[in-house]
Amino acid sequence: MAVRRATHSGSWYSDSGKELSRQLEGWLSAADLSHGPARAIIAPHAGYQYCGACEAYAYRQISPVVVQRVFILGPSHHVRLSGCALSSATKYRTPLYDLKIDTQIYAELESTGHFERMDMTVDEDEHSIEMHLPYIAKVMEDYKDKFTIIPILVGSLSPEKEALYGKVLSKYLADPQNLIVVSSDFCHWGTRFRYTFHDRSWGQIYQSIETLDRKGMDIIETLNPAAFTEYLKKFGNTICGRHPIGVLLQSAAHLMKEGGLGGQKLSMKFLQYAQSNQCCNTSDSSVSYASAALVFE
Repeated sequence: MAVRRATHSGSWYSDSGKELSRQLEGWLSAADLSHGPARAIIAPHAGYQYCGACEAYAYRQISPVVVQRVFILGPSHHVRLSGCALSSATKYRTPLYDLKIDTQIYAELESTGHFERMDMTVDEDEHSIEMHLPYIAKVMEDYKDKFTIIPILVGSLSPEKEALYGKVLSKYLADPQNLIVVSSDFCHWGTRFRYTFHDRSWGQIYQSIETLDRKGMDIIETLNPAAFTEYLKKFGNTICGRHPIGVLLQSAAHLMKEGGLGGQKLSMKFLQYAQSNQCCNTSDSSVSYASAALVFE
C-alpha cells in the first residue's frame, strides 16, 4: 500500500498532531459560518503562519455531516503538465490521521483517458495539495472513517482543456455528497516572482495589489470562465491556482448551461483576504491569500 508522506510537516506546518489540531481549532473558531454549506471552496496553500487564519474562512463553510468525498485540485509548481495527474498513492499521511484515496473515483477518472499518474517523488515535492490535508482532516475528524479524498494535480491548461476537465468534473460538483477544494494563492508580487505591476492610481503598491486581486475575485464570483481568462490575459496576475480555478468555473458553467442544477442557483462568495507582507517599494515582495465558498441555493 503506497503512502504519501507528509513531506512539508515540521516546516510549513506543525508535525505535532496535538499542536496542529489546537492551531486549526483556533483559526476555525475565529472564522464565521456565513456562506455554507459549501459545495466547493477556494483556499490558499502557503505555510500556515502566513495563510492558516485566512484559509479557515473557507473550511468553516463545510458541513462535514454531508461530505463523503473530497476532491482536491492543486496546481503543479515543479513539473510541467499539459493535463491533469492522479496520485500513485492509496493514502495521504497527515499528523492528525491518514486520508484514504478513493480508488473507485480514480478508476472513473482514468477511464476518460484524460488523466495521467504522477510518481511519488512529484507528489511528495508538491505542496499545493498537501497544505489542504490537515484542514480537511480537522474539519472531517468526527467522520474520519466515512470519507475519501480525490487529489488531482492540475497542469498548465489551455482554456479548452479547462473546459474539458470542467465538464468531466461537473457531475461530481452536482452531487451534494462531494466537496471540491481548489488550492490557490493570489498575487505573487516582487522581482523574485518577476511580477511588479503597480497602478499608481490605486495607491501604494500593497493597495494596488489588493485592487488587482479583488478585480479577479469579483470576476470569479460571477462564475464566468471566459471573463476570468480575459482578466488574466489583461493583467497577468500571478494567481498560481488559476488553472484549478478555471476548471471549477468551467464545471459550474457546464452545470448552469446543461440545466444540471434542478432549479438551484450557484453562489460564489469570497470571505477573507490577506497579504503576507505590505509592499511599499520595489525591493519588497508579498503573496496574497483569499478564501471563497461556492454554495447551491
